[in-house]
Amino acid sequence: MKKSVFMILVFCCFSVVFAQNKPDALSHYLKGRKMDTVNRKAEAKEEYNKAVEICSEELRQNPNNLDSYAVYTWSLFRLHKYNETIAICNKALQIKEDPRIIETLGEAYFYVNNMNESLRQMQKYISLNPRTDRASVAYFFQGEIYRIRKQFAKADIAYTAAVSLEPNLPLWWFKLGSVREAENYKTGAIEAYSRALKLSPNYTEAKKGLERLSQ
Repeated sequence: MKKSVFMILVFCCFSVVFAQNKPDALSHYLKGRKMDTVNRKAEAKEEYNKAVEICSEELRQNPNNLDSYAVYTWSLFRLHKYNETIAICNKALQIKEDPRIIETLGEAYFYVNNMNESLRQMQKYISLNPRTDRASVAYFFQGEIYRIRKQFAKADIAYTAAVSLEPNLPLWWFKLGSVREAENYKTGAIEAYSRALKLSPNYTEAKKGLERLSQ
C-alpha cells in the first residue's frame, strides 16, 4: 500500500514538472503581441515563430487540437503569412467550426483582398459570438469592406456596432466619421471625428475632417 502511494506521488510530481517544462505556444504568442505594441518587430517575429513551431509539434501529436490550431493561425497571421493562415484555418474548420478560427480566417481573407469571403466569415463569427471581445473587430472589418465598396450606409452601421463594443480606438471613430461624411451626415460625422480627437488629440486626419465640416 505504502509503495503504491509512493508511486502515485512520484507520478504526480513528474507530471507537474513535465507540465512546467512543456513549451507554451500561447505564452510565446502573447509575448509577441507585447513586443509588437512597443514596435520591437524582430523580437515579436521570433516569438511568433516559436509559437508556430510548438503548435506544429502539438498538432503532429494530436491533429484535432483546436487550441493549437487557434494559436497557430493567430501566429501565422501576425507573421503576415495570410495564404498559409487561410489554408490552416480551413483545415481546422474541417474538424469543427471554431469561432476563433472563423474570425482569424475572415481577417486573413481581407488581407489577400478576398472581400466576399472575408465578409462571409465575419458575419458567421458575429452570428456565433455577437458579444465577445472579437465581435468588435469583426464589425470593424465589415465596415472596412463596405467602405471600400462605397456602401456607406452599411459601413456606418458596422462601424457604429464596432465602436459601441470598443469605444477607445480613435482609428475606428475616424473611419466612422469618414463614412458619415461621405453620406453627408454632417452632425454624425462631426461627433465621430470629435470622439477620435478626444482619444487622440494629435490625430491630423480627424482634425482635417472637422475643419472641412466647419467651413
